[in-house]
Amino acid sequence: MSIALALIVVGVALRQIDRLHFARQRPRSAGVRELMALQRLRANDLTPSLLLTGQWAQITGWWMLAAHGSLLAAAAAAAIAVHFRHLQEISHFAVHGVLARSNRANHLLGEAFVHHPLALGPLLARRSRHVRDHHPNATLAGDPNLAELRRAGLRPGISGLRYAAALIHPFTPRGIRITTAGLAAHLRGPGAWHRVCAPTAVAAAAYLAGGWTALVCGVMLPRLLLYPQLAWMSLLVEHTWFDPERRIGTPAQIEAGRCLRLYPRSRIFTALAALTWLPYGDLHHYAHSAHPSTRWNYLPALENHLPPPHFSPDGLLLGTTTVARRHQQALTPAPAGLPTAA
Repeated sequence: MSIALALIVVGVALRQIDRLHFARQRPRSAGVRELMALQRLRANDLTPSLLLTGQWAQITGWWMLAAHGSLLAAAAAAAIAVHFRHLQEISHFAVHGVLARSNRANHLLGEAFVHHPLALGPLLARRSRHVRDHHPNATLAGDPNLAELRRAGLRPGISGLRYAAALIHPFTPRGIRITTAGLAAHLRGPGAWHRVCAPTAVAAAAYLAGGWTALVCGVMLPRLLLYPQLAWMSLLVEHTWFDPERRIGTPAQIEAGRCLRLYPRSRIFTALAALTWLPYGDLHHYAHSAHPSTRWNYLPALENHLPPPHFSPDGLLLGTTTVARRHQQALTPAPAGLPTAA
């Protein structure tokens, strides 16, 4: 167990190297030009490599801990799901070309540390879907993310029960089928042999580290159920999907009408979200949408410089104004002549 804990500590330390490197001379609030100049000055290929290595070092430590009883196995499943979510968000910045200094390093790091091991599909395909199709069309008819939400049943007139099920879509039978179908499609794609090698290596490493418990609780359960749910929750809170306020003007002004900013009044929930399901700047998706080429380290300073978004909910589910309630009201508007809920 001491080796497992040491790996987790080493992983945490490795991750801090990238954070501290980009924290140097970072202002609390600044415009995009100042921040991009600082970002270019700090850009490198080493600290992102250490960041990703640290994530996998922690995952390995949790695999080892999973073999030491049911409570640690459950904790490992939750922790590794969070790490998978972190890896997804780190690779998101590789997709935008700002994780590392060079385009080649961005591609190699994203593929080798995230897309191949987690069987997420080719990074280039994600770049096309996300950068070309999503960003210019967020909340609009051509947005692939909006289409994904609709496939989960989030359509006008949805019943309360179906809406509740849509909030946990990856846990539902249909959601599990979609997740497994996506994995199977990736593993059967062109060059299938090398697509299979990385997930197989991950499964083998988990088994060697912690046996069948680590394989089930440290790979299968997080990858098939827990991580998809965390990613789904993140998707739900990114935009005012079903009732964007149309605006014109600068990118920030346009995005202010179709983006959300969670936890405007709670430092505790902000910190908890940033550590778990909204990591690496996803909590500042508004600033990212306005200026997608900004690395996550600088999104808080950029967001402090921007006008506020159109809607700042207290949380996804808990609070007086929530994302879930807003989406439901947009999908099931009150009949004409009747007041809407506060």
